Amino acid sequence: MTAAENVCYTLINVPMDSEPPSEISLKNDLEKGDVKSKTEALKKVIIMILNGEKLPGLLMTIIRFVLPLQDHTIKKLLLVFWEIVPKTTPDGRLLHEMILVCDAYRKDLQHPNEFIRGSTLRFLCKLKEAELLEPLMPAIRACLEHRHSYVRRNAVLAIYTIYRNFEHLIPDAPELIHDFLVNEKDASCKRNAFMMLIHADQDRALDYLSTCIDQVQTFGDILQLVIVELIYKVCHANPSERARFIRCIYNLLQSSSPAVKYEAAGTLVTLSSAPTAIKAAAQCYIDLIIKESDNNVKLIVLDRLIELKEHPAHERVLQDLVMDILRVLSTPDLEVRKKTLQLALDLVSSRNVEELVIVLKKEVIKTNNVSEHEDTDKYRQLLVRTLHSCSVRFPDMAANVIPVLMEFLSDNNEAAAADVLEFVREAIQRFDNLRMLIVEKMLEVFHAIKSVKIYRGALWILGEYCSTKEDIQSVMTEVRRSLGEIPIVESEIKKEAGELKPEEEISVGPVQKLVTEMGTYATQSALSSSRPTKKEEERPPLRGFLLDGDFFVAASLATTLTKIALRYVALVQEKKKQNSFVAEAMLLMATILHLGKSSLPKKPITDDDVDRISLCLKVLSECSPLMNDIFNKECRQSLSHMLSAKLEEEKLSQKKESEKRNVTVQPDDPISFMQLTAKNEMNCKEDQFQLSLLAAMGNTQRKEAADPLASKLNKVTQLTGFSDPVYAEAYVHVNQYDIVLDVLVVNQTSDTLQNCTLELATLGDLKLVEKPSPLTLAPHDFANIKANVKVASTENGIIFGNIVYDVSGAASDRNCVVLSDIHIDIMDYIQPATCTDAEFRQMWAEFEWENKVTVNTNIIDLNDYLQHILKSTNMKCLTPEKALSGYCGFMAANLYARSIFGEDALANVSIEKPIQQGPEAPVTGHIRIRAKSQGMALSLGDKINLSQKKTSI
Repeated sequence: MTAAENVCYTLINVPMDSEPPSEISLKNDLEKGDVKSKTEALKKVIIMILNGEKLPGLLMTIIRFVLPLQDHTIKKLLLVFWEIVPKTTPDGRLLHEMILVCDAYRKDLQHPNEFIRGSTLRFLCKLKEAELLEPLMPAIRACLEHRHSYVRRNAVLAIYTIYRNFEHLIPDAPELIHDFLVNEKDASCKRNAFMMLIHADQDRALDYLSTCIDQVQTFGDILQLVIVELIYKVCHANPSERARFIRCIYNLLQSSSPAVKYEAAGTLVTLSSAPTAIKAAAQCYIDLIIKESDNNVKLIVLDRLIELKEHPAHERVLQDLVMDILRVLSTPDLEVRKKTLQLALDLVSSRNVEELVIVLKKEVIKTNNVSEHEDTDKYRQLLVRTLHSCSVRFPDMAANVIPVLMEFLSDNNEAAAADVLEFVREAIQRFDNLRMLIVEKMLEVFHAIKSVKIYRGALWILGEYCSTKEDIQSVMTEVRRSLGEIPIVESEIKKEAGELKPEEEISVGPVQKLVTEMGTYATQSALSSSRPTKKEEERPPLRGFLLDGDFFVAASLATTLTKIALRYVALVQEKKKQNSFVAEAMLLMATILHLGKSSLPKKPITDDDVDRISLCLKVLSECSPLMNDIFNKECRQSLSHMLSAKLEEEKLSQKKESEKRNVTVQPDDPISFMQLTAKNEMNCKEDQFQLSLLAAMGNTQRKEAADPLASKLNKVTQLTGFSDPVYAEAYVHVNQYDIVLDVLVVNQTSDTLQNCTLELATLGDLKLVEKPSPLTLAPHDFANIKANVKVASTENGIIFGNIVYDVSGAASDRNCVVLSDIHIDIMDYIQPATCTDAEFRQMWAEFEWENKVTVNTNIIDLNDYLQHILKSTNMKCLTPEKALSGYCGFMAANLYARSIFGEDALANVSIEKPIQQGPEAPVTGHIRIRAKSQGMALSLGDKINLSQKKTSI
């Protein structure tokens, strides 16, 4: 095992600018200096030994002049020194000087000061030499009866490590610790003793637990945690023991410690799948989420609840707890609320949907009353979407939900109002019985709508679904009210002219004399201060949109007026009324066209909008049956097609989810009976403690590791040439936010290389955690050096550096070998993700960094090229399969991915097949990438550029 891989218990900060002292000066300080200079000298000796220096001449000096001192700082430093100093001769025998050290530590173990006793016992845990420990055993045993708990708990740890490493030194350790545990009162000592029994003699640990199983609730939380671990391990290894301990786990769910409750709930779920057990564990998780203030804890526990839901048998139990889960919505954090709503939506059933909708309606109303917080709007959107999904799945609920939600059409936040509008559009199309109610509510809130986008949508709904004469008249009234006085151009000119001559129209109010800050008089009349605000207040909404130059809403209005006019003609038989209504609609369109061509709006009307309004005028003047069909039937049919396609897609995704969760059992699968199964065959479930330990160390076994292409060899980077004096190659292991470089260094010369140091530097958002320590390499020897790098964001990082070394016996300067660059691949951090079309468009508008990549490939099929890009960038295609199917010579698709740091990456692929160049012509086009950070956009662009030239296999 190399020095870099040795277990390290003590980390010491080394100042980089200090000059290494000579051995003679250190010896002098240790012999003749005062306590302070001896302390400083001892620190320098420790640092030098850690850096690979061999200082055998100082060993006796320290034993003679430093070891007898009673100063606590020196005693503490000596513990570090004895841990790291070589204690054996080259042939593996113990140095004679260590006998003197052993005697000194025997005295320290009998020292009246409990700190010295305890720290000495901690040091003994790290000793690996049985000859040194043997004379100390009686003193270590005696420490178990010391009056202070610090000494006793460290004595237990010392006995445990000695028993584990050298059982012959203390063969009766389990019995000794069991007797100690029975009589011990201190919680930390009991915890250490119990932990030792779990690992050293599980039967004794179980015997002890059986005697005090009823008092477990009164124990300290640290001991309770160890008891949970023991029960888990015993029941995992021997399932027949479950019945014996399950009551104890139930009791621990009532513990006052959140950590114990969390572990007990997790253990209970693995021990029993009975509905009562699942309910108790889920209830415990919910209480933890509500009571814990840390959002990270809330998210972790929520994940455990979601895991529970994934099991088909547990889902029904959790459905009864939906109302308890919704209590978590009191948390202000948006991420927690998002997960909670998603979980509640997954668990909703016909039994609890009514209660769920009542709670969500209350939450929606609450968001209207709270002071505006940056997340309030997003939370309102989440609630609206959840209610939307509930209403689609349970149509009976729609009538209760719609009146509350339609109040939000007049909301200042356009995104929340757009979600409501989308919901209303779907509801009015699907539920015929609600059409009257929706139209009535829409007419009520119509005048209060503030956003032009929502206004357009509301106009469309009213134009499409107003079917009675009264409703059509009401729509026309609302439009006239929203448009103000017509003709618009003449009334606006009159108003402007009126403002220029105020004395003709308005009498000036009484003049007030005001005193300014300067002390002078100022006059103020009622006319000058109130007129501009009055003008702003008086302008109706639709008139305001048109004067701001937004004529797209005018095109939408023209379509709506045409629809209701054609419908009115069909409903009313009187020719006079028909002509009057159609003429009014045409007048409104004509006055808008006139306004668009005038100089009054901020922006002139576009040609497209002119064409649309002119077409509508023509349709109304001719009233042909074909146009009537197109306006009043075809539009609604296209909406119906879109909604049914969307519903079909949702059903398909739900079916896939349920198929994933359903556990299929083959007819010839063996049935395992717990009572008949041998102990060693019960390893069907992994040990959760072992898995979490592996995950923390970054050693999780990945499924794709079986693929030879994904083996470790693929991630080995050659750093130097084969003819260089030092050959180096690195294996790059990426574990979420950490990168571990395992560098193999080979001395290819016949000389000994001293102070061989790997010097690294980083480019990009990477940070080197520690500087690798120097090594000494014998001729043709090799060693492994490990370096840790932290990653802060998703972009292509580069690690570069060199290896410097001294040749033993040579007088020349230090030698240097420059290393090749190591490129960190962005794909290790990017994962496919999904988002709605609205979210995609919003992010596309917000993100400021765009990278346009020109397609340069030899792939000739559009779909093959798209699949190749998806595979090489880890992105997910948001465009539905149906939209991409078929062949028309061009393709447009939206891609989305998210990094493990929470950064979003968007891409739009616009590609075509140049047919004029023949069937073998490659795909052409562009890929536009957008991201919040420059690094992400550029790195993804580079990745696409590198990978698109490969042929599709």
